[in-house]
Amino acid sequence: MKVLLIKDVYKLGRAGDIKKVADGYGRNFLLPQGFAVLATAGALKQVEKIKAQAEIRRNAQNEELKGLADQVQGITLTFPVKAGETGKLYGSITTQDVATALSEKTRFEVKRQQVDMQPIRAIGEYSSHIRLTMDLVPEIKIIVHREGESAESVTAPPEEPKPEKPKAARGKRKAREETPDQEPAPAE
Repeated sequence: MKVLLIKDVYKLGRAGDIKKVADGYGRNFLLPQGFAVLATAGALKQVEKIKAQAEIRRNAQNEELKGLADQVQGITLTFPVKAGETGKLYGSITTQDVATALSEKTRFEVKRQQVDMQPIRAIGEYSSHIRLTMDLVPEIKIIVHREGESAESVTAPPEEPKPEKPKAARGKRKAREETPDQEPAPAE
């Protein structure tokens, strides 16, 4: 299905773009939410008008949120959590947890969909991006530490040990192939 985007859609495109999307995605999400219209001949004639309006709307939104982006850039959130001896958390830090903590710190409502990260499941320092608009994406720092410990003692997330392949079996095979005392059997 070909659609004409009316609004900017994250990871799809900007307003005025013509995109080919899956039928279900277009029919069940883009069209009902008002993000796009079907790319018909009549709609294609309005592409320049839609792009101009979107550029004006995008610039106004960027100006409005510029101060917030400067305020959010470089914020450090700390989460005291319960964790096992290996550093794995009993639970995880989700995008909702980060959005709530950021909203409390900045007094601006941040939705969990704006936080761009995977759930955190180990003690350490992490960074995450907050998508305010398509152009304004400040980065924040997240520190996860054990309850009762200071946040300064946290280092990078622990590396998981990689299982090593048994080297003894390879070495014996190679040694057998290289031994000179074995002579090849005479051909008959």
